[in-house]
Amino acid sequence: MDSQQEAAHAGAGISVKAVELAVALCLLAGALVVIWSNHAIGAGWAPDGPEAGYFPMRVGIIILVCSVLVGVQALRGDRAAVFATWQQLRQVGVILVPLTVYVGLIGLLGIYVASAAFIAGFMVWVGKAAWWKAALIGVGVNALLFWIFEIQFRVPLPKGPLEAALGY
Repeated sequence: MDSQQEAAHAGAGISVKAVELAVALCLLAGALVVIWSNHAIGAGWAPDGPEAGYFPMRVGIIILVCSVLVGVQALRGDRAAVFATWQQLRQVGVILVPLTVYVGLIGLLGIYVASAAFIAGFMVWVGKAAWWKAALIGVGVNALLFWIFEIQFRVPLPKGPLEAALGY
């Protein structure tokens, strides 16, 4: 047995089979939503051509079939190998958890303040940078992005209370 199989038998991580089944279920759920929503808006053929949901409905059916095939393949195969160890998943979590918080903060604080906090937080927490350097870079990068998008290109991005207080 190789080290990856030994790790799988020792319970050192999540198995390939579990991940493949999770992907199959997510694809299945997405396909069902696509099929249901396009059926509701009309997925047939009208006298003047296809209805709005005609082609998306077919795509949903194709995704549904593929999800079933992925699920069957996962159940039939011997997938005892480890997809990722718990340590590797922890490293993913170090990125994914703050990223999820950042996305949630965009609606409350606006993209510029949330991005400054995200950049500075990562520099301090993961990069072990000094807090003042992190704050300077976080604010500087987002001031530059504000100037580019809001002033030069005039592309409005989500804003929060700080931008409202500054008149934007």
